[in-house]
Amino acid sequence: MLTVGLTGGIGAGKSEVSRLLVERGAVLIDADRIAREVVEPGTPGLAAVVEAFGEEILAEDGSLDRPRLGALVFSDPDKLATLNSIVHPLVGARSRELEEAAPEDAVVVHDVPLLTENGLARLYDVVIVVDAGTGTQLDRLVRLRGMSEEDARARMAAQATREQRRAVADIVIDNDVPLDALERRVEEVWADLVRRAREPGRNRGRRAGR
Repeated sequence: MLTVGLTGGIGAGKSEVSRLLVERGAVLIDADRIAREVVEPGTPGLAAVVEAFGEEILAEDGSLDRPRLGALVFSDPDKLATLNSIVHPLVGARSRELEEAAPEDAVVVHDVPLLTENGLARLYDVVIVVDAGTGTQLDRLVRLRGMSEEDARARMAAQATREQRRAVADIVIDNDVPLDALERRVEEVWADLVRRAREPGRNRGRRAGR
């Protein structure tokens, strides 16, 4: 098994890269999706979030009002740290369960938005960073996701810088390019990952403490 940590700033296009890798045979473990699962109604995770932030972060149906919570925490580092301290351990535990269930010869891609911020690079054999300019990120968040520019900038500011992400990368995928160019780059990266996974006697570098 080859474990891959896939990360990138919000709006960099990481989801598109993960989709292309899955098309080529990767097993995807999506931290964002798991983060939603662990705070669904009736879960201990949601109860802990409500205890920390109050019932005003709930929608009328009792589910988590994610936009309201996001607006609350992404402009306040202390509140964001509190939220992360609740959600991240739950996400980590579920991610480990899914990885253990994958085939032994799989390329397992962990889609982890805050990989850099939380010092998680050492957990993976390979770290891939999807990179895009801040102007591109802002445009995608406002135009495609419907965020206000203020909210988009606050979320970008709460994350690691491009330089910090690139510093932990084994592979960088530039996503300031047209889709066909991105697909060609992902094809190159996939061939590299398959080669690494098949190396005889391969040392699992990050897990071995590289």
